[in-house]
Amino acid sequence: MLSNNNISSFFFFSTLIFTLLHFSTPQTLIQDSCKTCSDEDPNVPYGFCTTSLFAAPASRCASLKGLGMISIRLTRYNLTDTRCHIKQLLMNKKLDKYVRSCLETCFELYDDALSTIKLAMKSYSNKKYYDANIQVSAVMDTATTCEDAFNERKGVVSPLTARNNATFQLSAIVLYVLHAVQIGSGNSTTKLC
Repeated sequence: MLSNNNISSFFFFSTLIFTLLHFSTPQTLIQDSCKTCSDEDPNVPYGFCTTSLFAAPASRCASLKGLGMISIRLTRYNLTDTRCHIKQLLMNKKLDKYVRSCLETCFELYDDALSTIKLAMKSYSNKKYYDANIQVSAVMDTATTCEDAFNERKGVVSPLTARNNATFQLSAIVLYVLHAVQIGSGNSTTKLC
């Protein structure tokens, strides 16, 4: 059951997001979005968020809804690149048996995550935000599950920590933008510049 304090926090957060993003200029939409996202989620560093979104083509002229699709695409590119990296690591014939097993598990997880992020893109395009949220959350779980596989044995260092962190953080950005679009600040299809 929600307490009055939780309800007040939700409305304050929703109002803050709407105000910041609705009145943002093209130059500040990404900064405002990343600031609010990183303030609310310690797993998303502001610098990572802005660097990632600014690196994407057309992000500086995107609406909030456009940033949603851009962030989903960035996540897809990350998944594709990580899967390829795992495949290359698996070519090493001298891999420890346990590490090889973890990498094989991670390869399967990332392979499945690619199919899931494609579904999330489709759901987002069709304004099925609830479905997209569930699908992106599953992608986020991929990164955590992959990293946890290595942590199950003492002394084993994951060669995928940075990539798993990036997947997790990109997914968190997508979830933040999804939430902002759902509360109504992203209904406009007009570009900001």
